[in-house]
Amino acid sequence: MTGHLTSPLTTPMIYDSARRPPSWWEEMVEAWRYRDLIVQLVSRDIKSRYKRSVLGVAWTMLNPLMMMIVLSLVFSHLFRVTLPHYPVYVLSALVLWNFFAQSTTAAMNQLVWGGALLNRIYLPRTIFALSALGTGLVNLVLALVPLALIMALTGVPFRPALIWLPVPVLLTAMFALGLGLALSTLAISFPDVVDMYQVALMAWYFLTPILYPAEILPETWRWVLNLNPMHHLVEVFRAPIHAGWMAGPNTHLGAIVAAVGMLVIGWILFTSRADEIAYRI
Repeated sequence: MTGHLTSPLTTPMIYDSARRPPSWWEEMVEAWRYRDLIVQLVSRDIKSRYKRSVLGVAWTMLNPLMMMIVLSLVFSHLFRVTLPHYPVYVLSALVLWNFFAQSTTAAMNQLVWGGALLNRIYLPRTIFALSALGTGLVNLVLALVPLALIMALTGVPFRPALIWLPVPVLLTAMFALGLGLALSTLAISFPDVVDMYQVALMAWYFLTPILYPAEILPETWRWVLNLNPMHHLVEVFRAPIHAGWMAGPNTHLGAIVAAVGMLVIGWILFTSRADEIAYRI
């Protein structure tokens, strides 16, 4: 549709509603415009999650700590894992995995169950995934508190390499956002994807060296780990904490390729169908 806009003080301009920017760029601009709302949604999620909890925010810190204790007892004694500072090895990977798993799952759930709001008012479609990611980041920061406590109690030194931690956190956030958007695109038409993802997530958890070192795998099968993006992301995050130095360049390269590639694919895939969301939910 075209029309002429005129003014006594200006020259005529032509507005063409068909000439829209690419959907991925338009969604990015709109998400930035609604950044204050994203902050409000994150605040709402945090408050509603802990409002009726006896432990409140402390549960976010105690949950990975209790999991670490159970897993350390099982794997260090039953399976005879003799890795130095094994509790820190497990907990450092566990807090990052929880951030990834919770963010991707929440992105789908919020869109499927809260997307009816799109039928009433205009909102950027990616706002649900972005708010889920923001909530996950807050929980991740809280979970770093017991991790630092365990490091101090077990004698793991706080080395300068810890300054590098924001990089793997950013890469994991990019990967989680891209995967959450890609899965949300499927969940719009097939809500069962949410439940199926939980099963896949459990298998993915055990296929990632979180509870065990990659060295226990036969050398002929270690190449399979290179196909697992979470292996690279976990190692980039865990190395500065447990080993005290940054992971190798190949591990960083794998993490960067996985994060950037998944974010681009997920964002383009989701925004290309953004106009259909309000009619399918």
